[in-house]
Amino acid sequence: MFKVNEYFGGKVVSIGFQTETLPATVGVMAPGEHEFCPNKKETLTVVSGALTVKLPDQDDWQTFKPGESFEVSPNRAFQLQVAVDTAYLCTYE
Repeated sequence: MFKVNEYFGGKVVSIGFQTETLPATVGVMAPGEHEFCPNKKETLTVVSGALTVKLPDQDDWQTFKPGESFEVSPNRAFQLQVAVDTAYLCTYE
């Protein structure tokens, strides 16, 4: 079954599901700044729009565009800046 999650007053909405191999979410982020701290290894792929990300232990921000991905280790907070509505796919290990 699907599980709908809403964060930051509805600025981030995701639908959780099980792929053939891993649990995943698909969702949309509205413009804003957000911080997440996953409890599992997370691979986030931008589907449309763009995410500017400050990964753990990094000083610089990186922008990821459609088709590009980044990974975050469990229990490591990362920051996001979202300039336009952005769709994403996230898998968890």
